[in-house]
Amino acid sequence: MRNHGIIYKNRAIGREKGYKMAEKIIMTKQGYEEAVKRLDYLTKVKRAEIIGRIQEARSHGDLSENAEYDAARNEQTANESEIGELEYQIKNAVVAHEAGDTSEVRVGLKITVRRGKKVGDKFVPDDPNETEQYAIRGTTEVKITDEEIIISNESPVGKALLGHREGDVVYVKAPHGESYLEIVKIDN
Repeated sequence: MRNHGIIYKNRAIGREKGYKMAEKIIMTKQGYEEAVKRLDYLTKVKRAEIIGRIQEARSHGDLSENAEYDAARNEQTANESEIGELEYQIKNAVVAHEAGDTSEVRVGLKITVRRGKKVGDKFVPDDPNETEQYAIRGTTEVKITDEEIIISNESPVGKALLGHREGDVVYVKAPHGESYLEIVKIDN
């Protein structure tokens, strides 16, 4: 019983200092698998390579003026930091169900939208022939490639689109301004 009191007391102290309890991190199956693969590489391959470089640099003698040693130690710090982050993400991951239902916007789907504005109750596209495509993923999977723009489910656009259907017009308030998006297509 006494240990439980200490645990609860420490949790309360943690909250006072601003520490968060473990958050759930939404990831697609692909994002989860990539994180596991990256963690495996960092722990089994890169860690050993860095240790080898540190040992080689140590063999050169005086460490106080050894740039190779300093560089290897800095790389080791960065690697261990990334390992810790990936372990946290994997431990707290919630894998989003991706396949099948495209009746509404969810994490893991691709959404085609048209930008525009509202005039009265009507949506007027900026350019009726121009669309943008987003893939909505978890926060750890965000990136822009030549093929697609991957946005977070927690971004202003991602939040606004979630739960809506094709044909819906969604209001987005983002740091760069306000806009309206018409959902043209939802796809896997």
